[in-house]
Amino acid sequence: MIESFGIKDVLDIVIVALILYYLYKIMKESGTINIFYGVLAFILVWVVAAEILEMKLIGTILDKVMSIGLLILVIIFQDQIKRFLVELGSKKRWKFLTGMFHHRGKDGGEDLHSRVMPIVYACMNMSKSKTGALIVIQQDVPLENYEKSGDIIDAEINSRLIENIFFKNSPLHDGAMIIDGGKIKAAGCILPVSHDTNVPRSLGLRHRSALGISQATDAFAIVVSEETGNISVAHRGQLTTRLSSTELEKRLSHLSVI
Repeated sequence: MIESFGIKDVLDIVIVALILYYLYKIMKESGTINIFYGVLAFILVWVVAAEILEMKLIGTILDKVMSIGLLILVIIFQDQIKRFLVELGSKKRWKFLTGMFHHRGKDGGEDLHSRVMPIVYACMNMSKSKTGALIVIQQDVPLENYEKSGDIIDAEINSRLIENIFFKNSPLHDGAMIIDGGKIKAAGCILPVSHDTNVPRSLGLRHRSALGISQATDAFAIVVSEETGNISVAHRGQLTTRLSSTELEKRLSHLSVI
């Protein structure tokens, strides 16, 4: 058996390990890691009971459960599976191939910088005036469904426009703003709320919504606290609070798209 172990077997193990690692990463970011552990534990028990110990009764029962288990898993993890497939086919995953045929010059970097700075300036001003804000920047996973929950704007990124939308007397200031492709797509949008128990109670609904959208998608969310004026960001299920304008600019500059 050992003699027949070749390069195909090594490749097989590596691919399975990468898939499991990537699924683990997505589950952890989405806050469903305990369910992932439970599924792995169930599969381990099934393999040990049915294949190794050859327990016929337990093996038969678990075989029946596993026959419908795939459908149950698809229903439970439909959002995570969608995100996995979207990110698998994203441009970032195949950058080493697209880079052979397309080269982004200096204009691409300057264009990104011109989109970053209006957001940074707006957040700085809103932080000083303690104006609450929630800005979501789309990455690879589409946010059309969330855009439809608010009012479509489709305007160029402008610091004054951002500040006016989140002005306390504005009808759109309570919802989230969604930015995609260098434009403010929508405002007053409703986002999923995170129920993560590790989030401090001092943080309000905007912070939980920012964390929720970062768990459901790969979007980058910025929060300006109405109580303290602190700037926070949420990305890939991680919430970072009390950022300076310089740190915010650095994080935005590292995004693949704005």
